[in-house]
Amino acid sequence: MSVLYVALPVALFLAVIAVIAFVMQVRTGQLDDLETPPRRILFDDVERRSREPGPGHVDEEAKP
Repeated sequence: MSVLYVALPVALFLAVIAVIAFVMQVRTGQLDDLETPPRRILFDDVERRSREPGPGHVDEEAKP
């Protein structure tokens, strides 16, 4: 029975820490989008191609 005097406050302390961490993550927006980050690696090549200059691009430094 004396174990409860130690285990109960420790369990409550850990629960409060977990709730505080969860609230902080929600406020900073870390849990807003759960679908895009795992799929972002699949679309990396498309994003890189869109940043490259197209065939009609004229480089200003290459002009005489």
